Amino acid sequence: MHKHEEIASRLLGRPYEALDEPTRKVARHMAQRTPIARNLAQHFDAIVPSRGQRAADAVAKFGGSWVFVALFAATMLVWVVLNAALLMGLGRTFDPYPYILLNLFLSMLAAIQAPVILMSQNRQAEKDRATAGHDYEVNLKAELEIMLLHEKIDLLRDTQWGELLAMQQRQLKLLAALAENRPAGPAASLDR
Repeated sequence: MHKHEEIASRLLGRPYEALDEPTRKVARHMAQRTPIARNLAQHFDAIVPSRGQRAADAVAKFGGSWVFVALFAATMLVWVVLNAALLMGLGRTFDPYPYILLNLFLSMLAAIQAPVILMSQNRQAEKDRATAGHDYEVNLKAELEIMLLHEKIDLLRDTQWGELLAMQQRQLKLLAALAENRPAGPAASLDR
């Protein structure tokens, strides 16, 4: 049995073969004493998005901004005011109330904008899943390392700390015996 298999089996209480791949990866890193951490932002920045992906990101960024909301509200307001002015001035409009042409344009905008924004969100969700997986590995390794430290401290307490405590008690008895027999001099008057 390799060291990482023994660590994983002992700390997690399951055979190495029953573990999922991220947990096995953590066990290997623990056995090799190497860090798991890597900069996922640099990894994703190194991937060059396609033209469609860049367009989807740009549409999502603009479509989710206050500038878009303000322009959208201004466009609808201008549409309504222009139709009202034409109705009052000429008695006719290019899109009479209830603004069916405006509704058509809004529906077309929504039909195109929604899937493009979803494409961008899917890419972001993929990044989030990778980051969450990495965070899981780092957190699991930290938890297992803490468990190993607890084992080491318990082992120290059970063996060496008992010996140290006995040695300290012998030293205290010797100091007490020395204190009872100490000569009366300048050092004795200091602690009174």
